[in-house]
Amino acid sequence: MLGEHLLQFRVVDRVRQVAHVNVRHRIDSWRRPRLTFRPATVRRNRFAACAHCALHRPVSSLSGWGLSNRNRAAMVRFEMGATGDERNTMTGKERVRATIAHQKADAVPLGFYCADYDTVERVLGRKTYVRNKVAIQLALWQGRRDEVAESIKKDTVEFYRKIDCVDIVLPKEAITLPPKDYEPLGVETVGENQYRTSDGRVWKAVPHVNEIGCVHDPRPKQTDFTPEEFAQPLPVRPPDPSCFEAVDYLLAQLGQERYLPSMPPTTALVMLGGTENGLMQYLLAPEAVHAAARRQANHQDALDPYNIRPGSAGVMFDNDMAGSNGPLISPAMFREMCLPYFKQRVAHVKTFRDQLILHNCGNNLPLMDMFVEAGVDCYQSLQTTAGMEVGLLKQKFGDRMCFWGGVAVEKLIDGTPQDVRKDVRTAMERGAPGGGFILGPSHSVAKNTKYENFMAMLDEYVKLRDKF
Repeated sequence: MLGEHLLQFRVVDRVRQVAHVNVRHRIDSWRRPRLTFRPATVRRNRFAACAHCALHRPVSSLSGWGLSNRNRAAMVRFEMGATGDERNTMTGKERVRATIAHQKADAVPLGFYCADYDTVERVLGRKTYVRNKVAIQLALWQGRRDEVAESIKKDTVEFYRKIDCVDIVLPKEAITLPPKDYEPLGVETVGENQYRTSDGRVWKAVPHVNEIGCVHDPRPKQTDFTPEEFAQPLPVRPPDPSCFEAVDYLLAQLGQERYLPSMPPTTALVMLGGTENGLMQYLLAPEAVHAAARRQANHQDALDPYNIRPGSAGVMFDNDMAGSNGPLISPAMFREMCLPYFKQRVAHVKTFRDQLILHNCGNNLPLMDMFVEAGVDCYQSLQTTAGMEVGLLKQKFGDRMCFWGGVAVEKLIDGTPQDVRKDVRTAMERGAPGGGFILGPSHSVAKNTKYENFMAMLDEYVKLRDKF
């Protein structure tokens, strides 16, 4: 039903009495969430706390409903996490800050990294640009920047107010907005899901995986580099304030209660001339790589006063350095050619904020000690299929770093609700004891996530979040 978000759960007692729990999130936010618990022989409505919200109103009496004591206890656990209103002692922002700092929190926090548009649309009941990478790119080429900005602002806020058990929110698409007075590149369709921009590049969209990328670039490609090319610093041009329109809106609307980090750019792996050529330069032109990395880090440092936004709770770097079989370069090479500039970036952003989160896909186990050495406080993207299992990471580094993830994105897409629930339980059992753990997908709530799996993840999390 458009405008209403319905969750249904089943509770079964010892004599096989079946009850359904309907939780309705209404778009007209002035109405408090209504929870209707309907045993097979009873049809009485009660207002109570929503299982997926932090509202935690007192649960109405369950006496006289024909429920067993076991079901009454299950109902209270479902609504209140078995410990009453303990979770009310902290906001999501406070909860995440305490968890990253390895301090006591009232519950395990939850964060998605991001949720792709198909899940957001199911929750909102309408189309959105939020995390719709193909639609955003086409709209910006066509000059519809303000339309994109308005959707990202309003839809992101509404989504997280509906799914308000989430403690940490990343302004992913909000950081990509061009200024209001930008000149659109211009685009024409040249084939099915193929586009040519006015600079001659050809782009291919793959809507079913929410990606768009350049497949032909007629511009000359440089393949050889020297240190002298990077001797002069890059000019520092303050960004137009309108570039931060969406980020600042999200901070104003959500930043008091949720943990919203700033996301300034960083480049741990400089790729001169593209990925393949860039990796070759680490062997063929190491001094040029050093010079380029040094200049890039200095330039990013100079832009931090603009990119680290007022009111943000911390900083997050978003930089992949590995495949599923290991880092893109050897640990020894990373230490020599990347770590000095990465440490420089970490130290600089920590003059603005005291907590740094690193998103980094793939198997980075050989680099983890260096991330700790650099000053990373929290590591996100625990790709279990690549060996980044939270129990192993906690055992090796848990006293020095917080970890965020644990629910395999593959299970969210291809698994069953039972698979997802098992993943949540395993992640909580392995990651939560001792603190320093944020539950979330191994990457994100990616395109093609089954909606029932998304709901199962939330439900199982709510049941377990304050058990550790």
